[in-house]
This record gives sequence, structure tokens and C-alpha cells, in this order.
Amino acid sequence: MLKTRAKYSLGQIVRHRKHPFRGVVFDVDAMFSNTEEWYDAIPEDSRPQKDQPFYHLLAENDQSYYVAYVSEQNLIADYSGEPVSHPDVPEFFGDLEDGQYPLHVQMN
Repeated sequence: MLKTRAKYSLGQIVRHRKHPFRGVVFDVDAMFSNTEEWYDAIPEDSRPQKDQPFYHLLAENDQSYYVAYVSEQNLIADYSGEPVSHPDVPEFFGDLEDGQYPLHVQMN
């Protein structure tokens, strides 16, 4: 059954359940919308279901900043109140307010 409602919103800070990174949601796909090559590169025993929301994140870990594409099942909300230092955050969002970034550009 296709889940039609995303759990996380634009500007929300989330972290990965298994891997040590966190990020800010800047886009959401209602279901998997990446390449089959990308999907097939995930070890089979770790592949998420495709019929769930997938999130585009401005992500960071201890070593770098990058854009991540993560299934809803692999995310949890981050309530640390700590800002995300990704250099692209100011392009999309205003200053951190109450643990979330307000959107300040119009997205399609």
C-alpha cells in the first residue's frame, strides 16, 4: 500500500537510523524516484521498500557535507536543537527557529 503522507517536513532536521549523519529535509518524493543503478548499489538485505516517501537532505557527518537520498524508514527526527552546518542551508532556509529551518525560497 502506498503511503501518501510524508512524516518529515521541509526544513526539519533528521538523522539516519543506522549511519552517523544528519541533515535538513529540502525535498520529498512520495515514493522512490532515483535510478535503478542507485537502488541496486544498496546491499540487498538493506534495501528499503520503494513505496514510501524518500527525502533529499542537506547532510553532514564528521568528515563532509553532501546531499543524501534516504527512505523514511531509515530516518528519525533530530531534536538536539543543534544547527546543521551544511554550506547550502542558507540558500534554501532562514535561520534555525525552534529546532527547524523556515523555508525562504519557493519550491516546486
